[in-house]
Amino acid sequence: MLINFSIQNFGSIKEKQTLSFEADKLIHLEDYYVIHTNGLRLLKLGLIYGANASGKSTILKALDFLRTMVLYPKNHKKETFDLEPFKFDEHTPCQNTFFEIALLQNEVRYLYELELNNYAIVREGLYAYNPKKSTIFIRTTNLESQYTKIEFGNKIKVSKSAEETLTNNTLWNNTVLGGFLKTNIHIVALKEVTDWFSNYLNSSIMSHEKFSFYADMFVEKSEIQKQSIIEILRKADFNISNIKIERSPTGLPDLYSNGLPTTIEHAVNNNKYALSFEKESQGTQRYYYFAGILFLLKNNSMLFPIDELESSLHPDLFIHFLLSFLSNSKKSQIIATTHNREILNNKDIFRNDAIWITDKRNDSCATELYSLADFDTSVIRDTSNIYNAYKIGKLGGIPNLGDYYINIEDENE
Repeated sequence: MLINFSIQNFGSIKEKQTLSFEADKLIHLEDYYVIHTNGLRLLKLGLIYGANASGKSTILKALDFLRTMVLYPKNHKKETFDLEPFKFDEHTPCQNTFFEIALLQNEVRYLYELELNNYAIVREGLYAYNPKKSTIFIRTTNLESQYTKIEFGNKIKVSKSAEETLTNNTLWNNTVLGGFLKTNIHIVALKEVTDWFSNYLNSSIMSHEKFSFYADMFVEKSEIQKQSIIEILRKADFNISNIKIERSPTGLPDLYSNGLPTTIEHAVNNNKYALSFEKESQGTQRYYYFAGILFLLKNNSMLFPIDELESSLHPDLFIHFLLSFLSNSKKSQIIATTHNREILNNKDIFRNDAIWITDKRNDSCATELYSLADFDTSVIRDTSNIYNAYKIGKLGGIPNLGDYYINIEDENE
């Protein structure tokens, strides 16, 4: 599970910002939101709210970037990173980018740190808590010689030959974790953490993407799983009675081979009507995508980052999806960006520590990230209307729109 994630000098983020999934001391909606594990209270959900261009998607992009650095290492020393540090400052474009992620894998808490520039990994570290912090490895890079040095902690037993093999496979533009994935050696802690990035953390789902394969795989797999997907859609008030995936001569679902799309069957007045997937509404299509994700989240342990979760969904369907996730998942998590203001005004459904706001500083245009739980009782009280506090500017995250008039002079005058 994700404990927290920190970013510095990446995109619109200048100074270190941290998204935390550690629950505060309040027990509000505890049974739905909080997972008790390894002495921690971790949240299932983190919603990021804010104005356009305030940095919401940047957080998801940073998580994707880190995942790619671990799972898809470079093959040649001359390959560079598609890295964009904070640009609205004279110093930051030449400074390093920093990531820090705390995670829980098989009941062991790990802390992973990564510092890099466009050409190389400058520093990298992995630590475990058992319960005290101990070093797994610290990696440094000589930027002149382009040589990597890896030092393992005293409690980690690694043979000299394995250490040399790992060092040789860790180019200056590879992470040690990425180098490990290219190496035929066994180090428990490195396998645990790379497994987390591979199996628990999914790549971000952006608002414009089509990702029906998450549902299609279950429709194809068995009748039981197919009925589960249909039931999820029915609970969302769709008259869907069946789902069919046409198969191409290759034996693959046509969705993968650019053939006919999935067919959705509707039951209306005891009659059945079939529509091609492309003719369904955008909301039906998107919730079909989410039905597969919801099935995965319910039956597995994994994290899905989702951009603009409410896109093409009615507000009630947005809430229905989140409640279905919170009520049925065991050890899965969601990070989602949203513009849905109802999350600020519904304490019966949302916890303050699960709602985060991105705001841009007026003096630097840099993103600041904070949760509603960070405000004291002078701003937010248990009985206060959070949305009203937001509207009058107490919480930040409001777009600066100016007036409604567009001042364009007519050239013919």
